[in-house]
Amino acid sequence: MSHTSMVVLRIRNVQKRKYALICLCIVGFIMYYRHLRVPAGGWRISRKVGLSANASQFTLGGEPFHIIGGSIHYFRVPRAYWRDRLMKMKACGINTLTTYVPWSLHQPERGAFNFQTQLDLVAYISLAAELELWVILRPGPYISSELDLGGLPSWLLRDDSMRLRTTYPGFTQAVNTFFDKLIPKVVPLQFKKGGPIIAVQVENEYGSFAKDESYMLFIKEALQSRGISELLLTSDNRNALKSGGVIGAIRSVKLQKLSQRDIQDLNAIQPNSPAIVMDYWTGGYDVWGDLHHVLPPEDMVSTIREILRRGMSVNLYMFHGGSSFGFMSGALTNPSYKALVPSYDYDAPLSEAGEYTPKYHLLRDLLHRLNRGETFPDLPALHYREAYEPAIMYQHLSLWDALSFTEGPFKSVRPVNMESLPVNNGNGQSFGYTLYETTITSGGSLKSGDNVRDRALVFVDRNYIGLFKRQNMELAVPDGKERRTLSLLVENCGRVHQGRDLDKQHKVFIRHHGNLFLRIPASLDFSWGGCLRTGIPVTLL
Repeated sequence: MSHTSMVVLRIRNVQKRKYALICLCIVGFIMYYRHLRVPAGGWRISRKVGLSANASQFTLGGEPFHIIGGSIHYFRVPRAYWRDRLMKMKACGINTLTTYVPWSLHQPERGAFNFQTQLDLVAYISLAAELELWVILRPGPYISSELDLGGLPSWLLRDDSMRLRTTYPGFTQAVNTFFDKLIPKVVPLQFKKGGPIIAVQVENEYGSFAKDESYMLFIKEALQSRGISELLLTSDNRNALKSGGVIGAIRSVKLQKLSQRDIQDLNAIQPNSPAIVMDYWTGGYDVWGDLHHVLPPEDMVSTIREILRRGMSVNLYMFHGGSSFGFMSGALTNPSYKALVPSYDYDAPLSEAGEYTPKYHLLRDLLHRLNRGETFPDLPALHYREAYEPAIMYQHLSLWDALSFTEGPFKSVRPVNMESLPVNNGNGQSFGYTLYETTITSGGSLKSGDNVRDRALVFVDRNYIGLFKRQNMELAVPDGKERRTLSLLVENCGRVHQGRDLDKQHKVFIRHHGNLFLRIPASLDFSWGGCLRTGIPVTLL
């Protein structure tokens, strides 16, 4: 081979390597773009200035911006359906996704954190960016959202002096530990760092609680000191706007019917800021025993049209509700205790199953007109649905048979609430059932004393004799001189998710006016397991 040929070959090899390197860089760039993609036009927007409140309007990257948001909670939608639900949101004309972050699910025990699979918040936010949606994050720590204890972990109640949502050291230390894990995960996803998060909410509805003037400042500083640099906002009902805010955060209002008074109150508190309805309730949540809450589609669209006509921004709570899986649902106590159902359909524009509703189509038509005919993505096709065939149960395991699979008895001289049980690495039990047992030698009248939280099935020698609820109730225990076992299977139906009595949500037996639920002059045999087995002191009258 001639010298000239060798030179040509060497040059060609060098060029091939250059081309290969260029191709490799292009592929790497595409993969990076797909992983942390921002909404269309985002690359052209200046990232030096994020979402800002400039007198009468918001700006994003220095350009006028109107928030048209919708709430979809990642923890209420199976991960396999995340993309489908967000694509349907995008196709409706929504430009911003909002979501709460449930502390209780992410930290079920002290020192144990879960941000994987169904709770992979980073993956959810990254998916929103890929689908060209901005994000408003609502990390709590208290979120309400009709969750058990408002999304706070029940192990906080093991501290008898606990004062939730205050600067009580036991609470602030727990918040700091949680935020140390959570906030670093979302800081890189902020707008000014190239991500989709344009705003972060400080706590939630604190104006209706307002027990500690220093608390909101603590939460604000806890966010900012860990790297949150985007616009901060608070959210309250109209009558709590003043007491729920914090300096340095935009106030927003929650409502379902827009009135002139709502606008006046918001403008009076912050006259030089754009107005935003952070929660426009598209329907409502449901409780056991009541009818499904609905809001006529025409009423929803009419109110949203008026909100937008006034130049206000809005977030639809919920755009798609999903389901409160497992035992995560909360409860109401005013005027009386009512547990919430697992369905979180909310009568939202997308049904619990992810199907289009009349609300969805009317809303899409409205936003299409207001956007002057801007092209929206095509509607994603609905998933094929089919009814399950009847399931026939051939075998079952009774409660009493199941006890053999639990751990041995935990003994106590007095009833112990589930949060204080020595289980789950010293974190107590969050949800479910507790079985209390003791020995009796006579019959009589068994009184609950309004200390059952929330329902108890009562058995004598494993024979059902009646039901206790939260009220002061009385049951007749059959006579008998021999030693018998009195059992109470007590169910936690859900801790309240809002109100000023969050500190008093212990389950399943509580103290009442300084007295214990039941008493006997005998020792206890109190055990626990999947269903907790226990002996309790009782008085038979």
